[in-house]
Amino acid sequence: MRTVIDIALRTVVNGVALWVASLLVAGVRFGPTVNASLGAQSETTRTVITVALVALVFGAVNALIKPVLKTLATPLIWLTLGLFTLVVNAAMLALTSWFSGVLGLAFHVDHFWWDAVWGALIVTIVSMVLGAFVPDRR
Repeated sequence: MRTVIDIALRTVVNGVALWVASLLVAGVRFGPTVNASLGAQSETTRTVITVALVALVFGAVNALIKPVLKTLATPLIWLTLGLFTLVVNAAMLALTSWFSGVLGLAFHVDHFWWDAVWGALIVTIVSMVLGAFVPDRR
């Protein structure tokens, strides 16, 4: 039960961070997912559902692909004193955009450089701030 609550809290944090990035960066956009199973719900409700689903995709990408990419990029991360981590985070945001498109979710990052980089920076900052309020129960 504890793991489910932790995943739900992290998904909410990711969702809020992605939503804030979409508000602040013109090239990062959400739209309502057109899905027959959602029925005749309002556009706002469909957008919130889209944000939640994209946050789940973002969490999965960060959990499965990011460790491999960071391991491969370790020399560049060391060489740039950690700044290349921002490029890795931008790649995760761009990859989330691609996976979202494949899954039929309305989330799009226009360009890697600057949209994904600025978006990744905002997602990182918002996640750090919100993560301070989420208890770490490890």
